[in-house]
Amino acid sequence: MRKKIFAMILAGLMAFGAAGCGGARKEGSDALEDVTVVLDWYPNAVHSFLYVAQEKGYFAEVGLNLVVNFPANVNDGISMPAAGKADVGMYYLRDTILTSQEENVPIVSIGAVLQCAANVVIALEDTGIKGAPDLVGKKVGYSATAISEAEVRSMLEYCGYGPDDCELVDVGFDLMTATTTGQVDATTGSMVNHEVPQLEEQGFKINYFSPTEFGVPQSYELVFLAGEDAVKNNPEKLQRFLRACRKGFEFTKENPEEALQILLSHQNAENFPLSETVERKSLEMLLPMMETENAPFLSQDVAVWQANADWLYEEGILSQQADVSGLVVNLLDE
Repeated sequence: MRKKIFAMILAGLMAFGAAGCGGARKEGSDALEDVTVVLDWYPNAVHSFLYVAQEKGYFAEVGLNLVVNFPANVNDGISMPAAGKADVGMYYLRDTILTSQEENVPIVSIGAVLQCAANVVIALEDTGIKGAPDLVGKKVGYSATAISEAEVRSMLEYCGYGPDDCELVDVGFDLMTATTTGQVDATTGSMVNHEVPQLEEQGFKINYFSPTEFGVPQSYELVFLAGEDAVKNNPEKLQRFLRACRKGFEFTKENPEEALQILLSHQNAENFPLSETVERKSLEMLLPMMETENAPFLSQDVAVWQANADWLYEEGILSQQADVSGLVVNLLDE
């Protein structure tokens, strides 16, 4: 089903580490300790708080020097911290559950970056697709992942239909083109904070909805992961990292335009150039998703993790039922 992640990636860890995973600075009493973070992708609005915290000196205030690495492999956000080659990685909740349980990867989530799922189903407005029932008889594009298949199947079943009542089409990773060219009627797997404003900027009229509106459990879209050994042996460093991140988020929330400009100054223009208008809209959408009235930024509830683990098992993706309470720790509450 899934590839054996450690077996395939371990050979590349040393090369990745040489690219930027620096160790703690030893020179002088005022030296800062490096904290290495592997992003889920190139810099975009969801990472604004990190660059704000770096720019405003919040990491330095807690004795840390932020070292940001972009993933060389799609699984670096989990494999690097698990192998001790990075302090923290940004990754996805359901993939974390699946990898940790099926591959026995020693990882712990130390904070939720988004308090709700950002994945959406997108369709051009003239298709008339506004919700899961409208997918019946349609072609739905996806990027050939078992989780995406399960989401579509789960939505249809929630609405009283069967898994064969729509046609799933593997469109690779170019979900936007598949949506706009009519290759499919709708796609699942796009991010509400990225593909939605990007399509709108390009002049497309679209409809979109979240699978969580139709029976799929709510999920933290991105989480911060650390290795089990790091959580056990050096929680204080991770706590300092999280405090700086939270302070960066508070500044971003209060000064979104300045935060946006800081992000743009840190973009990777060669590999992932940013549109200022798209990222501005993205940040507007993300801020209320990153903190709610009942859930402070970076907080997480083990019940959310367990509900997703149970769903993955029910959908046949997880091979056995699992208690995932050990995957979650709220270090800022300790």
